[in-house]
Amino acid sequence: MKAVGFHRPLPIDDAQALVDLDLPTPEIGPHDLLVRVEAIALNPVDVKQRLRTTPPAGTARVLGFDAAGTVEAVGPEVTRFKVGDDVFYAGALQRPGSNAELQAVDERIVGLKPKSLSFADAAALPLTSLTAWELLFDRLGLPYGDKRGGDALLIVGGAGGVGSILTQIARRLTGLTVIATASRPETVDWCRKMGAHHVIDHRTPLNEGLAAIGLPQVRYVAGLTATDRHLPAILESLAPQGAFALIDDPEKLDILPFKRKSLSVHWELMFTRSLYETSDMAEQNAILEEVSALVDAGVLRTTANAHFGTINAENLRRAHAAVEAGTSIGKIVLSGF
Repeated sequence: MKAVGFHRPLPIDDAQALVDLDLPTPEIGPHDLLVRVEAIALNPVDVKQRLRTTPPAGTARVLGFDAAGTVEAVGPEVTRFKVGDDVFYAGALQRPGSNAELQAVDERIVGLKPKSLSFADAAALPLTSLTAWELLFDRLGLPYGDKRGGDALLIVGGAGGVGSILTQIARRLTGLTVIATASRPETVDWCRKMGAHHVIDHRTPLNEGLAAIGLPQVRYVAGLTATDRHLPAILESLAPQGAFALIDDPEKLDILPFKRKSLSVHWELMFTRSLYETSDMAEQNAILEEVSALVDAGVLRTTANAHFGTINAENLRRAHAAVEAGTSIGKIVLSGF
């Protein structure tokens, strides 16, 4: 089968940073689906894995997490899907990725693809939807569907992949006032299109931006990027007994200053359930099924914003470069081999 991978970490402008491969068809386990991949999407974790992982000598690592495709075969203990089902999923850190024609993936972390979306538009959603959903409802403990309101959520990095879908979920499935951060006219417009009530500029202190819109403190903050830089302003902006959830990788995080306000701090990594095969691993199937239903009902929309062509090494190098630049809006997708 066709695939794209790498043999060693290299700068993305090196032609060997990602290369086209010909690999055997994956073997599937008892709970696995064999999926023919029709479309993929890029995430920062793709770049991190490419730069931080060295495959064993003589081997290549196939990257890729977000994918949408069609089930070609099922393991003997599969109960949720059948051959011919169109599905979408975000994969697992410890298994070969979605940058391949065929991929084996555990059914417990897969959902039926939204019928109203193309494969490419569906591929933009799984990883970020799972991250946003778990952050909001599992980590911060907000009640799903409770629209009584009264509290506010600040999303630091509103125009990225997670920010784009977190804005939608918070706006449409909770009663929170949603404030996103962005700095360019096009990212401000995107955040508003995703449903943010307010957009403030993250090039200035966040607490100053909040004060300017008449909300000097909020109960919740989602730190999606640049936590190191924004932490003092986040501490200032959080109301006493508020909560901070983050997904990025600050070099250090001193949480002692959070004590004075009795603030809670939560990490979110959507790979935790699959990495440790937790007893509630199948919650990701349930979340993706709910997201799919909400998309088909018109409540949520795709966050795909750029199509980089067919799935091959050249196009994936361009996509990685765009993600590394940190200026992409929404999600980059590719489709077909």
